[in-house]
This record gives sequence, structure tokens and C-alpha cells, in this order.
Amino acid sequence: MESRQEIAENLQAHGVLPTPQRLEVAELLLKRPQHLSADQIIEKLRADGSRVSKATVYNSLKLFTNKGLIKEISVANRRRFYDSTTHAHHHFYHVETGELTDIPVESVRMLDLPPLPKGTEEDGVEVLIRVRNKQI
Repeated sequence: MESRQEIAENLQAHGVLPTPQRLEVAELLLKRPQHLSADQIIEKLRADGSRVSKATVYNSLKLFTNKGLIKEISVANRRRFYDSTTHAHHHFYHVETGELTDIPVESVRMLDLPPLPKGTEEDGVEVLIRVRNKQI
């Protein structure tokens, strides 16, 4: 786990001013590999006694995503997770529990991609596999 100072330096290295509020959000999200929704982040901050506003959390998440500190993963309409692991990898999304788990990139093989739209180039491929409990 990174110290508060190391997290502040990481924010600065990504062009983010490490305000006390941003540090609170970053410490929670970057302390280990995890996937959290904005609501989960707010809930955990509140449980720790934080008074960071909901707007500040959302603004920090947008900034962290834009600066490459975290990845935003959209799993459903209006359902987003923020992933502290930024290298390429895939995910399972359990639609009943709302849990998002990593799949190593080498576990999924792509045989072919469709032709790309004219004037574009591939920027990466990430797979989201939705799962649910089997019905007996």
C-alpha cells in the first residue's frame, strides 16, 4: 500500500493537484487493485468520517480517469466502476451481485476483429463478460 506522500506524488506525476479531498478519494481507490462505484466510494469515505462532497468525488473520479490514474468501466446504462488497475485486462460482471472481477488479458484470445471504420486505428480491446447464477 502506498503512503499518503507516495499517492500525492503519483497524483502530481499525472498532472493532478493533490488537494486534501482528492487525496482522500485517491487513498481509498488506489490502496489496492479494486473496482468501486462512485456510490461505494462515497459510502466508504462517509464510514471513515470524511466530509468530501458527492460532487467532489465525481469530479475527482472524472479527473483521475482523464489523467490515466484509473479506468472507468461501464457495465450497464448508468452503472460504472472505477478500476485502480490501468493496464489492459478483461472483466466478468455478475449481473445479480453487481460484482466486477478481473480476467487476465492472456486468458481471452481474439481471433479476428471486424474492419475498423475508415480513418481509425485500434486503440485496444477489452472484453466484458456478463454472468449470472445458473437457474436450476
